[in-house]
Amino acid sequence: MTIYIPTPLRTYAEGKDAIEITAGTVSDALDVLTQTYPELRKHLFTGEGKLRAFVNLYLNDEDVRYLPQKERSEVSAKDTLSIIPSIAGGAATSHLPNARSVSATQRYDIDVRTNRQTGKTDPSLR
Repeated sequence: MTIYIPTPLRTYAEGKDAIEITAGTVSDALDVLTQTYPELRKHLFTGEGKLRAFVNLYLNDEDVRYLPQKERSEVSAKDTLSIIPSIAGGAATSHLPNARSVSATQRYDIDVRTNRQTGKTDPSLR
């Protein structure tokens, strides 16, 4: 399968934007990724081994958080896994479609593939 590495994390993956790996599940794929590039682990996982809250995973464009098996979802050689970090902060409303106002304390999920706001905010920051 192919794992796409976002720009901010490429420094920890020898500058690569994607890598090909063999794995059985999303979790296995992340294990292979972090074994191959150990510096990525602290950016993707907490000290307890949980995926960080600001790290979003998309398996073939489907948000892994909403898949029935989540990280235990099976993968195949033709699958893709995109790592999309959430972006925190504010921006001028002219850059965010359909946004009335943006507070610097709100976190918006931005789809970096389209550079568009998903419309989801972190409820803990309201």
